[in-house]
Amino acid sequence: MPGALDAALARRSWSKVTDAAPTHDELLQFVAAAGRVADHSSLRPWRLIELRGEDRERLGRAINKAQGDKGVSSKPLRAPLLIAVVASYRKSHKVPRWEQEAVASGVAHMLSLLLDEAGWGVIWRTGHYTRAKAVAKAHGLKKNEELLGWLYVGGKPASSRPERRKAVDARPFVSRMP
Repeated sequence: MPGALDAALARRSWSKVTDAAPTHDELLQFVAAAGRVADHSSLRPWRLIELRGEDRERLGRAINKAQGDKGVSSKPLRAPLLIAVVASYRKSHKVPRWEQEAVASGVAHMLSLLLDEAGWGVIWRTGHYTRAKAVAKAHGLKKNEELLGWLYVGGKPASSRPERRKAVDARPFVSRMP
């Protein structure tokens, strides 16, 4: 079983996936693990929305509505499972909003890493739709919430060989205090 370092080094985004997807119960296991990210004051300022089947079509309609178009955008139909990542901000005098958003982003990244390591193809998609009123309404977002994007999840195609991402030379990104 590979360790966390091996899993992180092997991770890549999968823009094309098959119709296979983890079950709801499998997803709950991954979310329970991903929810263990560092979280100042244990606020859990995040939530996830599972979109399958017709939910993806509802999102497609909301995306088109946000653009002023009719019909259903095919974008949400690119994977059998979409996981909307929501920053759900809590009132706190100790934990600023940016830090709460970082926790929600950390959960999303950890979840994508766990899913990838378990054999699922994942890509985190964002964009201007995340701030559209029609899209927020479709997700049932509250005033204290923001959509950070969606994890698109499906099977890794057998015909696709996993491409290794270019290695990161860490030296330019790590320095000592001046």
